[in-house]
Amino acid sequence: MTISAADLQRLLDTAGDAVLVLIEGRTEVVTAGQLSAEQYRGALEIISRDELLKRTGGPTPDERGLEEQAAALTTAVDELGG
Repeated sequence: MTISAADLQRLLDTAGDAVLVLIEGRTEVVTAGQLSAEQYRGALEIISRDELLKRTGGPTPDERGLEEQAAALTTAVDELGG
């Protein structure tokens, strides 16, 4: 599964307590509250918006920064077997 810079940008563009998750082979941006819903049971939490903001230094990282984070997250998910 590949995490893209566009996935991370969607996460940054979502306000509040958003989380990027992997479910059924696709990524989705959901709120922390939605994670307890039946449709997200078994979803793998990839990264929260807050954590991504810390890693990128703010809400408007450059494309290269997003691509680097996406590559690192893809590697982490692949190592988990996601």
